[in-house]
Amino acid sequence: MKLAAEVRNAVSPRAALLVVGVLALQLLFIASYVGALHDPKPRDVPFGVVAPGAAADRAAGRLAELPGDPLDPRVLADPEEARRQIVDREIDGALIIDPRGTTDTLLVASGGGTVLANALNTITTEVEKPQRRTVRTVDVAPASARDFDGLSAFYLVVGWCVGGYLLASILAISAGSRPANPQRAVIRLVVLALSALLGGLGGAVIVGPVLGALPGSVAALWGLGALVVFSVGAVTLALQALTGIVGIGLAVLLIVIAGNPSAGGAFPAPMLPDFWRAIGPALPPGAGTWAARSIAYFKGNALSGAMQVLAVWAVLGAVLTLVMSAVRRRGDREDGGPVGADPS
Repeated sequence: MKLAAEVRNAVSPRAALLVVGVLALQLLFIASYVGALHDPKPRDVPFGVVAPGAAADRAAGRLAELPGDPLDPRVLADPEEARRQIVDREIDGALIIDPRGTTDTLLVASGGGTVLANALNTITTEVEKPQRRTVRTVDVAPASARDFDGLSAFYLVVGWCVGGYLLASILAISAGSRPANPQRAVIRLVVLALSALLGGLGGAVIVGPVLGALPGSVAALWGLGALVVFSVGAVTLALQALTGIVGIGLAVLLIVIAGNPSAGGAFPAPMLPDFWRAIGPALPPGAGTWAARSIAYFKGNALSGAMQVLAVWAVLGAVLTLVMSAVRRRGDREDGGPVGADPS
C-alpha cells in the first residue's frame, strides 16, 4: 500500500498522460521515418522524351508501361525545351533520342536530389539495353561537389525548423505556455521574428561562405531561413496557446515526425510513398527544402508555391497566438481574476 501511495504521489495523472503522449510520439516517429524511407522507389517521376516524329510517342509509351510506373513521360518538342523544363522544375529528367546513332542523352538535375538522378540513369540504361543502345548522362543542374547526395539544403532547413520550435518552446517553459494578454503575445512574436532573422542569416552564411556546401544567393537563403524559423516558431506558439505545454509535443508531431521524412531530403518526393509525398509540400520542412534547392541550383525558379506555404503557416500561427491571448484575457476578466496575473 505504501508503494502504491508513493507511486501516486510521484506520478500525477497529468504526468502519466504526458508519459503516454511521449510514448505515442516515439512510436509515431519510428512508424513515420521507417514507413517513408525504408523502401524508396521512383513512381510517376515527371519525365520528358525528345525524338523525331512518331519515335517520340513510341518511346514515351514504352516508358509509361514500365513495371511499377516509375516514370510519367511526356513528349517534348526539342532538347532546349527539355532543359528549360528541368531548370524550371517542371520535370525531373528527360531522354533525348538520337535516331542517327546508338547513344541517347539523359538529362538529369542532381541538385534536386542525387538519388533520384541516379535512379533515372539506372531506369533508362535498363530500358535501352535490350535495344543495344547506350545512355550518356548530362547533369543540367549539378549538385555542388561539397553537397554530398544533395542533402545540405535539407539539413539546413531541418536546423532552421529545430531553431523555430525550440525558440517557441523556451518562451513557453520560461514564462508560461499561454501568454496572459495580447501585448505579451506580440512581444513573443517580435522576439521570435528577431531570432528568426539572426538564425536565417547564420544558417545561410554557414552553408555558403563558410562551408561552401550550397551555391546561390546568401541574401535569398537568409530570407528563406528567416521565414522557415518564424513560421515553425509561430505555429509552435499557437499550439501552446491552444493546448498548453502539450503544444510542444504537437509541434514535434507536425514538424519532426510528419514533416522531416516527407520533406524530400534523403529521397526526393517522387521516391516517397503516396502519403508522405502528398503531405510533404504542405509542411514547412518540405516547402523549405524545395525552396532552398531552387535557390541553390535552379536559379530561383519554382519558388512561389513553397514560399506561399511558409507564409500561410507563419500568418496562421501568429494570428492564432494573438486570438488565443485575447480570448484568455477576456476570460480572466469575466472570471473576476486580475488580468496579467500569469507570470508569462
